[in-house]
Amino acid sequence: MSSQYSLTLFFLVSLLPYAAVSAANNEALALLSWLQSSPSPPPSQLSNWHPSDPNPCSWSYITCYSDNSVVEINIQFIELALPFPSNLSSLPSLEKLVISGANLTGTIPPNIGDCMQLTVLDVSSNSLVGSIPSSIGKLHKLQDLILNSNQLTGEIPAEIGECSSLENLHVFDNYLSGNLPAQLGNLSNLQVIRAGGNKDIAGKIPEELGNCQNLIVLGLADTKISGSIPVSLGKLSKLQTLSVYTTMLSGEIPPHIGNCSELVDLYLYENDLSGSLPPELGKLHKLEKLLLWQNNLDGTIPEELGNCKSLITIDLSLNYFSGSIPQSFGNLSNLQELMLSNNNITGTIPPLLSNATSLEQLQLDANQISGSIPAELGMLTKLTVFFAWQNKLEGSIPTALAGCSSLQALDLSHNAITGGLPSGLFQLQNLTKLLLISNDISGTIPPEIGNCTSLIRVRLVNNRISGGIPKEIGFLQNLSFLDLSENHLSGAVPEEIGNCAQLQMLNLSNNTIEGSLPSSLSSLSKLQVLDVSANQIKEQIPESFGQLTSLNRLILGRNSFSGTIPSSLGHCLNLQLLDLSSNRLSGSIPEQLFDIQDLDIALNLSWNALSGVIPPQISALNKLSILDLSHNKLEGDLVALSGLENLVSLNISYNNFTGYLPDSKLFRQLTATEMAGNQGLCSKGHDSCFLSNANGIGMQSGSGFRGSQKFKVAIALLITLTIALAIFGAFAVFRARKMVGEDNDSEMGGDSWPNWQFTPFQKLNFSVDQVLKCLVEANIIGKGCSGIVYRAELENGEVIAVKKLWPATMAAAYDCHSDKIGIGGVRDSFSAEVKTLGSIRHKNIVRFLGCCWNKSTRLLMYDYMENGSLGSLLHERSGTCLEWELRYRIVLGAAQGLAYLHHDCVPPIVHRDIKANNILIGPEFEAYIADFGLAKLVENGDFARSSSTVAGSYGYIAPEYGYMMKITEKSDVYSYGVVVLEVLTGKQPIDPTIPDGHHIVDWEIKQEREECMKVSMARTGSSEFNHQGNSNSPPSLMQSSYPQSSSTSFSASSLLY
Repeated sequence: MSSQYSLTLFFLVSLLPYAAVSAANNEALALLSWLQSSPSPPPSQLSNWHPSDPNPCSWSYITCYSDNSVVEINIQFIELALPFPSNLSSLPSLEKLVISGANLTGTIPPNIGDCMQLTVLDVSSNSLVGSIPSSIGKLHKLQDLILNSNQLTGEIPAEIGECSSLENLHVFDNYLSGNLPAQLGNLSNLQVIRAGGNKDIAGKIPEELGNCQNLIVLGLADTKISGSIPVSLGKLSKLQTLSVYTTMLSGEIPPHIGNCSELVDLYLYENDLSGSLPPELGKLHKLEKLLLWQNNLDGTIPEELGNCKSLITIDLSLNYFSGSIPQSFGNLSNLQELMLSNNNITGTIPPLLSNATSLEQLQLDANQISGSIPAELGMLTKLTVFFAWQNKLEGSIPTALAGCSSLQALDLSHNAITGGLPSGLFQLQNLTKLLLISNDISGTIPPEIGNCTSLIRVRLVNNRISGGIPKEIGFLQNLSFLDLSENHLSGAVPEEIGNCAQLQMLNLSNNTIEGSLPSSLSSLSKLQVLDVSANQIKEQIPESFGQLTSLNRLILGRNSFSGTIPSSLGHCLNLQLLDLSSNRLSGSIPEQLFDIQDLDIALNLSWNALSGVIPPQISALNKLSILDLSHNKLEGDLVALSGLENLVSLNISYNNFTGYLPDSKLFRQLTATEMAGNQGLCSKGHDSCFLSNANGIGMQSGSGFRGSQKFKVAIALLITLTIALAIFGAFAVFRARKMVGEDNDSEMGGDSWPNWQFTPFQKLNFSVDQVLKCLVEANIIGKGCSGIVYRAELENGEVIAVKKLWPATMAAAYDCHSDKIGIGGVRDSFSAEVKTLGSIRHKNIVRFLGCCWNKSTRLLMYDYMENGSLGSLLHERSGTCLEWELRYRIVLGAAQGLAYLHHDCVPPIVHRDIKANNILIGPEFEAYIADFGLAKLVENGDFARSSSTVAGSYGYIAPEYGYMMKITEKSDVYSYGVVVLEVLTGKQPIDPTIPDGHHIVDWEIKQEREECMKVSMARTGSSEFNHQGNSNSPPSLMQSSYPQSSSTSFSASSLLY
């Protein structure tokens, strides 16, 4: 403030003892004194608050009575940065104090209780701290107490129950704690209680609230409120909103809630409520929104809900409801959203739902609904979303669905739907997503698909669709994802597909498509994935494919391409996987191919007729993980390969290579099978060469990745990491352990756990203090790359598991190479685990109880499993014998949990560290997937993302993703396959009992091939065995761990069928 301003104010103040001043002057001085308490100049909006005008009634934001006494101060959304006014007692007539969104600081002073005329106190959306003073209880005329959105702490004072005129109590979004005072039940005029967003408000909802007969809104969401819903709330005949979601409520929903005849919104989702829905809810004729998702509710859905004629939204998903969908839902003419996903609902879809003509979203996925889709649903002209995937639906898609003129997304995947694709479906001008994966749909793709120009995603995978791809598909200008794989499509790829300018993913694999690939594909500048493998495509690979500069994966294997490899492919600089295997390609390998520095996943040129030498430029591919050059006519030496130190898998068998093998660690690890069939190829120091062996095991012609190589799972990776770690490993381990010791010493003390934040996800009957007392060395049951795991036996006898995460610097230095591969990969493990675990729930996923943290320590709490992990059960307990039925139950449960993560979560969740030690075993030998320390939400489930570290554990990493961390759901499926082999054989992935240090997958493949060779020799008398795969054999659990191309590897859901 200016010196003149301060001098004038000082002069006025100095006159007070000596001169009588008017009440207006006294109030002006009080307000000016408050304004001067900031070192900054007052905001321009208050420029007329000036000593030169001692009458505040002429000031902005001030209202006075006729006697010039201040009755109201109303300042909203003006940056004041002032403390709460402490001299309000100088304003004896003040009735309304509204200072909102003004960055008011400091505490609410106790003398606020002297403002006896206050009817409104609104200081919301500020930066106030401290507790709510109990003196507020003296404000008997107070009607509105609005304190929300500050940083207030402490308990809600019981004295508020003495504010007999109080109508509105807003204290939400603070840091308040303790129980709700029962004295609130004394406030007969109270209409609104909003205390949500205070994560430490706990205890039960007071029964006394049932005495607040005028209560309209009760909001306690996102707190630690626990216990059951009081029966007394049924007396609140004027209640319109009951919002107690994301808390710890348990017990049943009392039928007395049906007496709240004015209820409009009932929000009880994300709790631990159990039991069945009371039929009495059907009496709530004004109810508009019923949100009960993610509880433990069961039983049938009562037909009486159909009497709630005002219902707009019903969300009962993520519960355990059984029985059928009530027929009475057809009576709900105002219903817009019906969400029943993830329950145990059976029966059929009632045709009477068509009477709910306002319906916009119908989500019935992940249930056991059977029967056909009723044609009557076509009458729902406002329907935008229809999800019924993962049920037991059968019959054909009714042509009447074309009547759903507003439909935007249709997902009927994973059912048993038959018949053809109704052409009328493609008259839907708003349809953007059509997903019909894994059904039994037959017939052809109708040309009318070209009319549905709004389509963005079309997935018709794994059906029996035949005929050609209609040229009309070129009209789909918005199409970005087209997956027609695993069908019976024939004919050529139409030239018009090049008009789909937005296309990013095109998968036509595993069909009988023939002809040549159209050059128009080269115009798809946004194309990232092109997979046409396992077809009958001929002629040359278009030279123009070099224009596909966004291409990430090009998979052309198992076709009949001829000619040479186009040198223009070297322009596809974003390419990470190139599979040209099992074709009729000839000529030399173009050196331009090795300009692709990002080619880091795989290069597969096997089973062709390539000739010439390996270009020396191949050494530039220093990130490459998999290289397969087998079954060609290549010649010369292998010197150019010596620099590819990051290879995980290499196969050079059945060529004409000569000379000495490079003296590198990779070549020293190769087996004779991976080098067989190269006459004159020798190892230094030995006279013998790897001559063509008539008794050697041949490879399956046309097998691509599956049959042309054996993967050396992660051996090369381990060697590379060992070199890197050798330089600083000992020092890092020493520092980490020293830090761990210091950390334990500093944090285990009784008073060294300050400022804890605690977020529960279940109903908990213990405190943070009880948990902290258990974090002692004697309770440690495991240590890993992400932290220490404790067994915590609490005062109430409950036993839980607590994971204490390493700090980021400690995790980076911790000796992880004995189990997890890579360092520094847990920097964000706390936020990753909490975000992931807080969003999922499944019977085969370990239950996440909650988390607590302070500035230096982060704790995650889980259910404790007395039976430990599958790994310990298989390999560490000498007296444990698992019957085959139990083993089957365990692997099935793990598959179900994994399928949930991959297919039921949106976006899909990739675990990234599936292994036997991360599958916990419950008391009934049920499987629980645990440890999401490396979990990542894949924001776009259709394309792999890179990670900054290697994910997974040694022995479980999928070979094709082992080094460059291209993580998809298929990475988890491979790891799961390794676990299945563990369960079947009792051997660890890298087991000392396996000859030659082989991986369990290699060993199993070898065992199977040797058995097949014995059978073949017995039948044919031949000494030469050519492995012939049976394309008609169904996928087994073990096959999920066999090396495969990305186009043929299994999904988690396929393991369940």
